Amino acid sequence: MKVAVIGAGAWGRNIVRNLAELDALGAICDPDEDKLVVFAAEYPEAATYTDWRRMLASDVPAVAIATPTPLHYEMAEAALKAGKDVYVEKPLTHSSEQARALTELAAERGRVLMVGHLLLYQPAVSWIKDYLSTGELGDLYGIRHERLTLGRARSAENVLWDIGVHDIAVMLYLTGESRPSEIRASGHRLLQLGVEDDVHVHLAFPNGVRGNLHVSWLWPETNRRTIIRGSAGMLVYDEVAQSVTLHRKWIDKDLRNRDEGSEVVHRGHGQPLKLEMEHFLARIEDRRAPLSDGASAVAVIETLERANQLLQAREGA
Repeated sequence: MKVAVIGAGAWGRNIVRNLAELDALGAICDPDEDKLVVFAAEYPEAATYTDWRRMLASDVPAVAIATPTPLHYEMAEAALKAGKDVYVEKPLTHSSEQARALTELAAERGRVLMVGHLLLYQPAVSWIKDYLSTGELGDLYGIRHERLTLGRARSAENVLWDIGVHDIAVMLYLTGESRPSEIRASGHRLLQLGVEDDVHVHLAFPNGVRGNLHVSWLWPETNRRTIIRGSAGMLVYDEVAQSVTLHRKWIDKDLRNRDEGSEVVHRGHGQPLKLEMEHFLARIEDRRAPLSDGASAVAVIETLERANQLLQAREGA
């Protein structure tokens, strides 16, 4: 089972490396010929292409697209029509309309369509999902995501679209809901006009769970964590340390504080990309729907669109 990678930039390089380690790298496509010379020396088993359409005409059965988001739709559509199974780095597209079109096309052609919602493949997130299903945390009250760092500011998309995509995907996954029933959003445009650098999003879900998300690429410290509150305790997932801490702390029905201590209940690792690529290869093999399939990508993008509309309305854009 071989996969061709379209786009060998910073993240595409990681995909190339992981597929090679899984003995599943079939080809590398990038318009930079000098870059391809380096890749050819490092991965002599993989064919190289500068023209992605020419690459799609090859017999490689699947592709992983790691190009800038504006190119995703055209490339994914062409790949599906060429009979390829397709993995696309997040977000699938910048439009829920285009995302739905790709999802429908994949279903019509009987092809696998998977989206790179990387955090869903973190072992810690899988552990949290399983733990919540036991009911030991009691009734789920809310989920808060914080993704804060001094990052690379972008001019074509705001911080929510850039780094908040993963957290929205995780929130929908953990709540078990496909759509929020209510969204509120506010943001700050500190560095440039028309682009939010710091965003707060508040969500309400039909099952009563509340969600909060704070993302910023203008922050003095790196803070990537998820806080999950329930009626019988709380979980804190520290993405930097790759640890999940269970706080047996809550307020009972008589409004009395209860504290039975805390402990680290899970330690994971920071290499979910290999697990994600393994998942893609497995779905190519068994033809089952991926965890991060087209339908889940549509739900994430619709949520982002609704939040973005609110941000634009607040700023008068």
